[in-house]
Amino acid sequence: MLLIFPPAAKPCEPPAGIASLAGALRAHGLPCTLFDANLEGLLYLLTTAGPAQDTWGRRAQRNMARNLASLRSPALYTNPARYRRAVADVNHLLDQAGRRRDLDISLANYQDHLSPLKSHDLLRAAARPEDNIFFPWFSGRLTTILEDSKPAFVGFSLNYLSQAITAFAMMGWLKEQHPGLPIILGGGLVTSWMSNPAWKNPFAGLVDHLIAGRGEGPLLRLLQRQDHGHGRPDFSGLPRDAYLAPGFILPYPASSGCAWRRCSFCPENAEETPYRSVSTEKTMEDLRFLTAATAPVLLHFLDNAMSPALMQALINEGFDIPWYSFARVHAALTDTDFCRGLRRSGCRMLKLGIESGDQSVLDAMDKGIDLDMMSRALTALQAAGIATYVYLLFGTPAESLPQARRTLSFVARHHEAITFLNLAIFNMPVCSREAAGLETSGFSEGDLSLYTDFRHPLGWDRKEVRRFLDQEFRRHPQIAPILRNDPPLFTSNHAPFFCYTAPQGKEAPD
Repeated sequence: MLLIFPPAAKPCEPPAGIASLAGALRAHGLPCTLFDANLEGLLYLLTTAGPAQDTWGRRAQRNMARNLASLRSPALYTNPARYRRAVADVNHLLDQAGRRRDLDISLANYQDHLSPLKSHDLLRAAARPEDNIFFPWFSGRLTTILEDSKPAFVGFSLNYLSQAITAFAMMGWLKEQHPGLPIILGGGLVTSWMSNPAWKNPFAGLVDHLIAGRGEGPLLRLLQRQDHGHGRPDFSGLPRDAYLAPGFILPYPASSGCAWRRCSFCPENAEETPYRSVSTEKTMEDLRFLTAATAPVLLHFLDNAMSPALMQALINEGFDIPWYSFARVHAALTDTDFCRGLRRSGCRMLKLGIESGDQSVLDAMDKGIDLDMMSRALTALQAAGIATYVYLLFGTPAESLPQARRTLSFVARHHEAITFLNLAIFNMPVCSREAAGLETSGFSEGDLSLYTDFRHPLGWDRKEVRRFLDQEFRRHPQIAPILRNDPPLFTSNHAPFFCYTAPQGKEAPD
């Protein structure tokens, strides 16, 4: 089996999906080859972009090797200004490479004249793979890998819209050159497509097997093996030292899906994603093995929300490798001693989906979040020296301008305890059950669109939300500095490397 993670996505850590599949396959004695085409493809564009056409580009080309080396060095992350210059220079080279082909390419995105929301455009990408900017590289690279590994199947892990066009170009080339080689397509984006009640497979003849949800079980059954449950991820074969990070980041999913599963308008609910968790004992066993095998500088828990039981286990273990995760606020996080224990266990940052600073909006969404508890948790995390990456969502059906201003006030009151902010405008999932009570219309003209437009019941439309964010929220003197903290392009993936705030009364680490 050849498992491929296609361009383009942030090239800062190994793709967890194909590593989890590899663990399941290898545990059953099935050999597989992992190919991070995203990392290799972006590095290919950086080294073959051609002569720069502007002063910035010429400087960026001269400094490219040094900038890439710096992004892989801890020293750069002690100097935010130098970090920003290095990221901007590397990204400028990708941008210029794309502009020569009328494309938009960055360290975090890929867009061209074809739309990943239209199945017709994806099939056009497959029919003319030579038009893809990565074609000169992936055609030769895949030829070598196929000759060396001789796989019986090729699987693609497709998680982001930014990967879709190139993934289909690669699949189209495979069908041209190796028509008898079965192609399997799965990943988060495929799961979203197939969860739409109106889904009709437009890719028959190109894709032999489509898999929604977790792929380990379906893949093993396809290969006539019995699924025995959880398998430890296996990163063997991935280029551990080549990612754009100051060492190896270990991504680990201790659970999938959401344990709460009650929030209105949530894609997890709309897609009916089941919640599955790895036992705490098994998780700790996996972590001991994987950290010894990979020597990570950072552990990235991929859970929608880390469980309190796992947090306590990390404290009890004396775990001291830096880590971060999404977390749902619970009573233990209001306890400063508990939070200090998390800090000693290695916790550098928690990502918190606060969504709104207005209790009525949260209640309408059935978030199950109490703002008083959130306030006390932010205070306790700040005292423990744990950074927070707070996610806010504006424009939900229960929100209007007064409620949005209460969110602004909440953030301003807690500005010292909020390290980073992510601001998003609400999108209605196309298969959301709650959309039935609203006047909806097409969000885009693509048959693969993930969202639907709607008439806001309070008149708080997207234009008004953007005006509020641009003219009030982002300009607030206590909020603007928080927004400037965000690492450009890499955002939360690199944010923990800037999180070395000491607990109150203690010295920061060297």
